[in-house]
Amino acid sequence: MTSVLRTGDVVRIDEHVHAVRGGDTNWVIVKEGDSAVLIDTGYPGDRERLLASLAAVGVAPGALAAVLVTHAHNDHLGSAERLRAAHGTPVLMHEDEVPHARRDFLHQVSVGQVLARAWRPGVAPWALRALRAGGTAHLPVADPRAFPADGPLDLPGAPVPVHSPGHTRGHCAYLLPRSGVLVSGDALVTGHPTSRTRGPQLLPGMFHADRARARDSLAALEAVDADVLVPGHGPVHHGSAGDAAAMARERADRRAR
Repeated sequence: MTSVLRTGDVVRIDEHVHAVRGGDTNWVIVKEGDSAVLIDTGYPGDRERLLASLAAVGVAPGALAAVLVTHAHNDHLGSAERLRAAHGTPVLMHEDEVPHARRDFLHQVSVGQVLARAWRPGVAPWALRALRAGGTAHLPVADPRAFPADGPLDLPGAPVPVHSPGHTRGHCAYLLPRSGVLVSGDALVTGHPTSRTRGPQLLPGMFHADRARARDSLAALEAVDADVLVPGHGPVHHGSAGDAAAMARERADRRAR
């Protein structure tokens, strides 16, 4: 994937929060003063774009207070270990996601599952891009850490983890209460190259470790008070994050009938 930032790749939500569009995955930079936190990191192949996005908002990689991980799939974890190894940046996540990030196991869509659906619109082109970007690379984090305490984290933006399992066991969204932003990872998206649906939705079923649990976790996101949704995939959504989660649940239920 290209390492050059394209026009519109960095979306300013407010003076502190910037959403960034990578190859097929988004990440978020939260900056306060001289410090910042990065929520997700894109694919391994997004590394140069990631560094360019930090530079674009005036953040040096060594100034990152932490990397927060929504979940440990390669398209979200791609540069986390490199930042940790190079700068000592803590890589934080829900305790249930720690062994996944260490690669004690891997709950990720398999090549076989993708091949079985390669005839569907968008699947084959997306799969080729994912392979080229490092989607099947071995990417353990050597020292992943669980959140040190419940509630808001002592980091720029005071992010509040929202456990939303199903996509993976330890998936977490993050509420940025000072900015009214919900960073939803893959628990709630607004688009994906393999989906013909536009707007708030669950990812297609093959991507979830437990789709029924992913659907149930939308209830936790419905309860969040935020008026901007930054998903792991798809464009930024302006409007109630709770309403977006309810819409995704209704769509999931219609497909299940």
